[in-house]
Amino acid sequence: MEESKKTILMIEDDAFLRNLYRDKLEREGFQFVEATSGVEGMNKITNERPDIVILDILLPMRSGFDILEEMNETGLILEIPVIILSNLKQDVDIEEARRLGAKDYFIKPETNFPELLERIKDFV
Repeated sequence: MEESKKTILMIEDDAFLRNLYRDKLEREGFQFVEATSGVEGMNKITNERPDIVILDILLPMRSGFDILEEMNETGLILEIPVIILSNLKQDVDIEEARRLGAKDYFIKPETNFPELLERIKDFV
């Protein structure tokens, strides 16, 4: 019996980036789910229970920090690994994301796909 595909939820408001990662991750055998706002993303985390979340920090309606805080409050951060993919590169932002339970933090312009894929595979 074939192992079921692992589900990746990408919470990202940039359509170009979502489509780029959808294409690459589906080719790697993942099921790709997306959300374009913090509110939609938190709903999908709660209702769909993805295997991993790729999370932007700067989002409409609720920030990635808000999502990490809610995942902490509900205990979901212990079940679902979160990797941050953001343009924010200040140490204070990276430290806050890690304090809230993010497993890793990637800066968009400095990230290459193979590196991100390797980290995803570490957690699923």
